[in-house]
Amino acid sequence: MENGKTSVINNSLLWFGAGISIAEILTGMLVAPLGFEQGAIAILLGHVIGGIVMYAAGLIGAKTGLSAMETVQMAFGRNGGKWFALLNVIQLIGWTAVMITTAAVAAEALVPLGNVLWSAVVGAGIALWIVVGVKNLGKINVFVMTALFVLTLFLSHVIFRGGLHGINGAITFGGAVELAVAMPLSWLPVIADYTRYAKSPVKATAGSCITYFAASCWMFFIGMGAVLYAGNDNLADIMAQAGMGVSAILIILLSTVTTTFLDTLSAGISCKSVCTAFSEKGAALVACILGVALAVWTDAGRLQDFLYLIGSVFAPMTAILLTNYFILREDRRDENVNILNMVLWIGGFALYRYVLDADTPLGVTFPVVIVIMVCSALLHKLIRK
Repeated sequence: MENGKTSVINNSLLWFGAGISIAEILTGMLVAPLGFEQGAIAILLGHVIGGIVMYAAGLIGAKTGLSAMETVQMAFGRNGGKWFALLNVIQLIGWTAVMITTAAVAAEALVPLGNVLWSAVVGAGIALWIVVGVKNLGKINVFVMTALFVLTLFLSHVIFRGGLHGINGAITFGGAVELAVAMPLSWLPVIADYTRYAKSPVKATAGSCITYFAASCWMFFIGMGAVLYAGNDNLADIMAQAGMGVSAILIILLSTVTTTFLDTLSAGISCKSVCTAFSEKGAALVACILGVALAVWTDAGRLQDFLYLIGSVFAPMTAILLTNYFILREDRRDENVNILNMVLWIGGFALYRYVLDADTPLGVTFPVVIVIMVCSALLHKLIRK
């Protein structure tokens, strides 16, 4: 890091850690009914689509030096941006709980110490990463990412050494693409929080997205391979049968910490966008504590349904933000709320929910983003005239 700015390597390591996640592995398992060839195409296509939108959102933060929710104010106005920041805090705390629960259940299957204790251990790791801070993680991240890389290579060897198994279940190609798109898109309200520190905006954002693309696709392939080659959809069982022991626990804990601390830290950053009196790290630690509490006392299955509803907020929001910045080249932070963009967002949210069950070769999110971008550009230019 130099003069408070992060290097391309530091940004890339940060997002490599975000991509190595148990959530990605579990999602990859859902793609398995397509078979390896079709599943691989769907995974790669979905990540390309989501990665392009993720890159555009991250580049805005990198070029302006604004956090994710501050860039949203450029399209929706001051209070309009605060509305999305509040929704972002809610969904990030929720995702923190889901990630902690997933890790605790997997760790408990390997070493039965109780879900509460494992949730607390994961939460403590996330809190440690928050306290250290993004700008000071350089050398730590190099060590942790190297360890995760080696451990995940071994896990890949364990999974892909078997032969193909028969698989029951059904998923369409478009449905698999949508699952793959969903992962990079889940970072849309977050990525600018970290690319804003980049010393080289274009290179750092590209490095972040490319390393995330590689790591996330890798995790999807591991999940799909676990079902197709190991014949098992329980990752903890596969690790236990392979005798991975301590290395399995390290994969679960480190991958969850390096992914989830970005959620909690961004929750703190979004809190500060709502009220400047908040401390980013202080609010992030509170989000971490709330995430642990939800993980212990809430049914994660029910929570995910709510989170997917909240998540559908951010595809049309980002479509409007990208149009505003790259096509219209407007900065609306002097406005209280931009009514037209709020109406467009409501329309985009409704459209997203309406076509959610539709099956297209490119999934649902990408067509909705394109439709909203076109509508936004046309309406704003019509009003100008």
